[in-house]
Amino acid sequence: MFQLFHLSADKSTNLQQQLREQIAQVILNGNIPLDNPLPSSRKLAKQLNIARNTVVLAYEHLLDDGYLLARERSGYYVNPAILGRKVETPRAHPDETVVTQQDWSQRLVMQPSQQRNMSKPRDWQNYKYPFIYGQFDPALFPTANWRECCRDAVSIPAIRDWASDRFDNDDPLLMEQIRTRLLPRRGVWASPEQILVTVGAQHALYMLARLLLRSDSVMGIEEPGYVDVRNIAMLNPSRVQALAVDNQGLMLSDELNGCDLIYTTPSHQCPSTVTMPLERRYELLQRANEHDFLIIEDDYESETNFKRNPIPALKSLDKNDRVLYVGSLSKTLAPGLRVGYLVGPEALIREARALRRLMVRHPAANNQRSVALFLERGYHDALVMSLMRAYEERHEQMGAALREYLPESSKEPSFGGSCYWVKGPDSLDARRLQKLAGEHDILIEPGDIHFFGEQPPLNYFRLGYSSIPAERIRPGIKLLAELIQQIS
Repeated sequence: MFQLFHLSADKSTNLQQQLREQIAQVILNGNIPLDNPLPSSRKLAKQLNIARNTVVLAYEHLLDDGYLLARERSGYYVNPAILGRKVETPRAHPDETVVTQQDWSQRLVMQPSQQRNMSKPRDWQNYKYPFIYGQFDPALFPTANWRECCRDAVSIPAIRDWASDRFDNDDPLLMEQIRTRLLPRRGVWASPEQILVTVGAQHALYMLARLLLRSDSVMGIEEPGYVDVRNIAMLNPSRVQALAVDNQGLMLSDELNGCDLIYTTPSHQCPSTVTMPLERRYELLQRANEHDFLIIEDDYESETNFKRNPIPALKSLDKNDRVLYVGSLSKTLAPGLRVGYLVGPEALIREARALRRLMVRHPAANNQRSVALFLERGYHDALVMSLMRAYEERHEQMGAALREYLPESSKEPSFGGSCYWVKGPDSLDARRLQKLAGEHDILIEPGDIHFFGEQPPLNYFRLGYSSIPAERIRPGIKLLAELIQQIS
């Protein structure tokens, strides 16, 4: 039995943890007789060719966890109580002769899986030229600083502080860091009652749609625009209005006047990367007052700005509670952490907090504390500076490569960020290009999904540079340009 164990030093978990997990598994499978002692630590260590101390520690952990019993001068035995909690497979009832398959297409009142969604390969890190957007570069991640904050967040005093049910409250340290460190840099000042921590920006957008859209409401979204907010809006029984975008962001057309709620990305328009100038921001706020609509400002990528004097957030210019501000740490710290925040009037945040309680109660308290410590100790500030230096270099490399190999295909992002929006030849099908590029170890994202209409242009695609080393950008663009020439 123990000869079947497979321990490897190449795995992400250490040998002790591997051994502990494998012994626990054979115990739960009933492979160890209750009246037989486990091999001695010396014998098992020799059989597996590992240190004896590794086996001793594994046995001690299993003893503490209730898998084993220690008998003096006899050794370790399986604890019968651990097997008593197993659920036995019931025998089939003689009357159960007919199996009925449910028709879930008739049961489900909505099918979000049928919507058009962004799809990113799980193995994107294996591509030589991963021009993928929205992922982070592990080489730039401050592993040591993050591990320090996670370790301190699980100290005994910290656990006593956050482990109890907070009901609908957020970590006070994280709230303070958002209020005093993150928001003021965008010119936004808010009280704790006006801030809600969310499970990423999408969580905030979903709650706002649920709270603010009625069956006769109209939600305006940018065209081209953020795919997920379009899908969120279409799950609600309201009407969605596409709003045109130009080289200054959301256009102030007459279509705005009939909207109840508008979603915009003024700092770094998604996906075109253009920035809304200050004058248009004032005009948009004036239009909101005149025609009585609310604005959701998604201020994503505002931190990765290569300019010294960024334009203040739309929320900072708002004097009439028209703007609901959505922020996130996904593009700087890590997308997998799912930490975002919503800022709005106290009355709205109170209802959003109540809705969040029904959904998830609150984001995981240990994650909130780790992020709070990361912010408090200045590690996030240092990370942003590091990202800006790396992104600016990659931004320049990509801009030069596009000018050389795909001239006039794109405009340089005025704000910064981490991607280019590229318009290929009119005859190009970027979906076909994506497939061909993948065969040559290049990962790109077709842009047709960002358009709302039934016949979107097919010659747009997005090139991210947050996840690709600077030295691979030029050769990757060169090869991509050659592929475009082949198929267009």
